This record gives sequence, C-alpha cells and structure tokens, in this order.
Amino acid sequence: MDILSLFVIVPILTILALVFTKDLKQARLVSMIGSIIQLAMAINLVFAYFKERAVNDSIMVFTKDLLWFKNFNIHYTIGVDGISVSLILLTSIVVLAGVFISWKMKDLPKEFFISLIVLSTGVYGFFISIDLFTMFVFYEIAVIPMYLLIGIWGSGPKEYSAMKLTLMLMGASAVLMIGIFGIYFNSNADGGPLTFNILEIAQVNIPFEAQKLFFPFAFIGFAVIGALFPFHTWSPDGHASAPTAVSMLHAGVLMKLGGYGVFRVAMFLLPEGTQHWSWFFIILAAFGVIYGAFSAIRQTDLKYINAYSSVSHLGMVLFALLMLNKTAWNGAILQSLSHGLMTALFFALIGMIYERTHTRDITKLGGLLKVIPFISAIYVIAGLASLGLPGFSGFVAEMNIFVGAFEHEDLFRRIATIVSVSAIVVTAVYILRVVGIMLMGPVKNEEYLSLPKAQWYEKLGALLLLIPITGMGVAPLWLSDIIYESLQPFIQGVLPY
Repeated sequence: MDILSLFVIVPILTILALVFTKDLKQARLVSMIGSIIQLAMAINLVFAYFKERAVNDSIMVFTKDLLWFKNFNIHYTIGVDGISVSLILLTSIVVLAGVFISWKMKDLPKEFFISLIVLSTGVYGFFISIDLFTMFVFYEIAVIPMYLLIGIWGSGPKEYSAMKLTLMLMGASAVLMIGIFGIYFNSNADGGPLTFNILEIAQVNIPFEAQKLFFPFAFIGFAVIGALFPFHTWSPDGHASAPTAVSMLHAGVLMKLGGYGVFRVAMFLLPEGTQHWSWFFIILAAFGVIYGAFSAIRQTDLKYINAYSSVSHLGMVLFALLMLNKTAWNGAILQSLSHGLMTALFFALIGMIYERTHTRDITKLGGLLKVIPFISAIYVIAGLASLGLPGFSGFVAEMNIFVGAFEHEDLFRRIATIVSVSAIVVTAVYILRVVGIMLMGPVKNEEYLSLPKAQWYEKLGALLLLIPITGMGVAPLWLSDIIYESLQPFIQGVLPY
C-alpha cells in the first residue's frame, strides 16, 4: 500500500468502525484513535518526505497512477511536494484537536463524527491529488458534509447558514468546473492527448487567449472557498452557526483548499492568464484584507470577530500569491498554515467560553481571566500570534508576505502592499479590544465566579494547536525550507511570464 493512499483509506476505515459504535463513549474513542493514527501518518510523511527528497528531485514524490476512466483519460494520480505535505500535517493536527473539543458531543455523536471524518477524507484526497478531475471529486467530498454539520448540529439560524454556505460553494464549484474543463480541452495544444494530469498540462503551451478566458473561472472557483471578497459572505454566517469543531475544520482546514487550488491549478497551469488578470484580483484581495479587519472591529459576537479576521488573513494569502514573488509565495503558504492553527485555536476557545457562559457577546463578558485562567491565557497567546507578534507563526508568515510583496518596483503593487500592511494595525486593535473587554477588569456576572475550569480534553485540544504555533515562530526554517524548495517549479513556470 502506498503511503499517500493511506490518508484516504484510514479515514474510510474509521468511518466504517464508527458505523458500528453504539454510544458517545465508543464514537469518540474510535474517532480519537483514527485521528491519532492520521497524525502519526502525517508526521511519518514529513520524515519520509525529507528522506525521499535526498535521493529524488522530482516535482512530486510518492507518486502513484491508476487508470480510472479511460474514455476521458481520468486517473487516480497522487503525489506530494513540500507544500502539500505541510498542509496534510496541518489537517491531521486540526482534526485531532476537533475530536478532543467535541468530547462531550451528545446529539447523534456517531453521525457527527462520521460527517467530520468524511470532511477530512475529502481534504486529504484533495491535497494528494495530481489529476484535476480526482482533485475536484475530493473537493466536493470535503464541502458536502458542511451542510449536514451546520444544518443538524449548528445553532442560531443554522438552516439559513447551511443553505447559504452550500449554495455559494456549489456555485463556485460550477464556475470551477468550467475552468477545469477549459484547461482539459486545451491540454492537447502541443499535439498530445487530452489529460487532467497537472504535471503533464504544465508542460503544454496553452494558447494565451484560452488562458485569458479560463483563468478567472479557475481562480474564482477556488478563491470563493478561500473567502475572496466579495464572495466571502457565506463564511461569517457559516462560522457563527457551526458547532465548535466544525468551525475549527471549516476555517482551519477547509478554507485552505482555496489558496492551494489557486496556486496549484489556476496559476501553475495558466501562467500567462495569471499575469494578465493579477492586477484585478490583487485589488479584490487587498480590499478583502482591509475589509475583513475593519469588519472584525465592529463585531461584538466572538465568532463573527474571528470569522471576519479569517477573511482578512486569508485575503493576505491570495494577495501574496498574486504578487508573483517567491518570498511572498513562501509567506502565503506559511500564512495558510499559521492561520489554520490560530483560527482553529480561537474557535476552540470560543466554544469553551460559550459552553460555560452561554453567550458570545463580549459586552456581556468581563474578568474571565480570574475565573477561567487557562482558557483566558491561551486566548491572549492566540491573539498575540494573530496580530503578528515575533516568536509566533503569524510574524514569520506576514514578514515573508510583505517583504516579498514590496520587492516589486511596480508602483501599483507597492501601493497595494502598503494598504494591506495597514491591516496589521487594525488587527491589533480588535484583538486587544476583545482581550480588554472580555478577559480583563472585574467579573461582570457573579454567576461566572463558579465557572468550571478547563477539562483535560479541552487543554489537550488547545495545546495540540498552540505548540505548533509557537514552534513555527521559534524555529520556522525547516518548514520554510521544504516549502521554498517546492516553489521552484512555480518560479520556473509562472515568473518568466
């Protein structure tokens, strides 16, 4: 059995085992064991990747190819580089943390964990796919469970939020399909057979007119799930209604499919289209960075604050990719990883606070540092990481993004960079505002004096996310190196245009 297919097979086996569970205790035990195995596999993949890279200089390693549908030359083709390896590791961490945070899930626990694992299966399959059609199938597998997870286990206007999320992402999928088939039907421009294989298409000189036509479809199709302004509105509502673990996976993992797909498909396969359209999408991305930050300031609901913060931080990812600079690209991948960890941690902490106080309105909270010190202290640390304090993952990512973006001599790109950099100040404002109102000062409600302290599974879930956040900040070079090495095909294929 190849090492990558296990990331699809193990979750499927976990789902099958969950089918036979009878209660919450069994369901969470099976989910925990399956998720621990996935994390162990991801860690093993990192070491195996380093070992393989020492003797193999291919673009992708651990490749496997099986014919799936002959008539359209569709294959189950898989492989990884440093970018996909790092995102697989992120996924395994967030999934396991989500299982711990859902330890007390009482309503239909078996069905909840099955849906959660199905989502992770789609994400793993997406990150290992080299065939565009297979990648699209896994993309849909990852998105579809969100409707059930929010619509059944959510809160507030959950039916509306689930429907809005699903319709917008399905609409984006339809747009994406146009882009994928546009690439497919131009993949024989050099006289070869039609193919969905990303590596084969990258060697084809697709006509400029076709690139110019289909790049917006491929870019928008992926970027919608990456919260591209103005197609981001599904995200805050989805976050607000989703249960805690679903918000963690939604923002921490699922939204990473957007930036990855933009980079791996739209930009890599349509480099001339990238150059032609980059100015337009830079404007949207930069506006999204600022818009998300200022929108977060205006919110009083903790989930909406974090949701709009995600719009801003993920806008930085798209912005950095469009800068067409290797340093900014490195920062974009690091930002994806950093944001995935930070936002999952934020949503985990928000869930813990809500479970105890039954409110997410920061104006009704106060003095929580005195009554739930562990949760409050971790929230402060996550906030410092989010605003880019040195020593945490956010600083490493944002420094790469803004230094790389400002290397351009082009005045337009430099102005866009300055505008985007200003979001750091705004981020500091809303983070410190929340910390000051919610955690500091006197306890506003006497009932809060008896709030239960963090349980072992909550502490474990939080620390599982906090450790890599600090690890990336203190020792980022090993991760930055494997990402930078994997950027070489993009540098050679995209930048010359």
